[in-house]
Amino acid sequence: MRAIIPVAGVGTRLRPHTYTHPKVLLNVAGKPIIAHIMDKIVKEGVKKATIIVGYLGDRIRNYLETNYDIELDFIYQEERRGLAHAIYMAKDTFKNDPLFIVLGDTVFDVELKDVLKLKESSLGVKEVDDPRRFGIAVTEKGYVTKLVEKPSKPVSNLALVGLYLIQDSELLTECLAELIRKDIKTKGEFQLTDALQIMIDRNYKMSTFPVEGWYDCGKPETMLSTNRHLLDKDSFYSDGIKNGNVIIPPVYIAKSASVTKSVIGPYATIADNAIVNESVIKDSIIGTSSQVEQALLDRSIIGNEAFVKGFYKRINLGDSSEIDFSNDPEFNS
Repeated sequence: MRAIIPVAGVGTRLRPHTYTHPKVLLNVAGKPIIAHIMDKIVKEGVKKATIIVGYLGDRIRNYLETNYDIELDFIYQEERRGLAHAIYMAKDTFKNDPLFIVLGDTVFDVELKDVLKLKESSLGVKEVDDPRRFGIAVTEKGYVTKLVEKPSKPVSNLALVGLYLIQDSELLTECLAELIRKDIKTKGEFQLTDALQIMIDRNYKMSTFPVEGWYDCGKPETMLSTNRHLLDKDSFYSDGIKNGNVIIPPVYIAKSASVTKSVIGPYATIADNAIVNESVIKDSIIGTSSQVEQALLDRSIIGNEAFVKGFYKRINLGDSSEIDFSNDPEFNS
């Protein structure tokens, strides 16, 4: 089994953070988004992974090679022409391996060991209220009959969640090649759903498996929502006063972080080497090596190596930035 993880996107909706950091290295609930994926697949015995990178790809490569002892191949997708094109570029790394394709910004909650035991190809799905925003699967007698990318008139409410178990990777490669050779595009890109549809049209069987936990990290508000969900599952602190701080779980505070005279939580993530002093932090993410002094932050994301001092604001602050509200007339009134 080989994992394929495409992470070549720019992450424009998460700017300013993605000006200096790949989206998948942004911290959620104490570790980068991609680490939530890697930890799951490594735990279930996946020993080979192909990572398709682009924007700031060297940072992703350095992080993964430093933190994971599995066979890693990296493919650079300089021109983003769609998910199918990305997978096709990686074909020489997987040859005839069974594949587990995971979209790089997909934080999921599913019994992965049961999925990887399946003997047939299967697609992760979740029932949604508005299928027009997603690729959807139409099923009959337990098998997929049609896949449609973001349909204007959906005939199913089963959204594809970005998890694809493909047993016949050679057939997938053939269908990807056909898609690109015939220049078959949907919404201007080569879509993986179209390649999978070619497989289905050749009478290849694909089932579905339910994914109840599916969390988006594509924009600040959904990233904070995912942070809340993950902290709900794994609270690292109990109620009470710890070293002069009031901790309101669920929270994550890195061991290397320094927190003094502050109220932390609920739903706060304080990353490695961050410094928080005389502040109230709730429903927020404080990035690595950032410093927050005398501030109240709610529903805020502070990038790495940023500095915030004073006053009560809601902030979406990128890396290596500095804000000092201590001279604000309202602060001093």
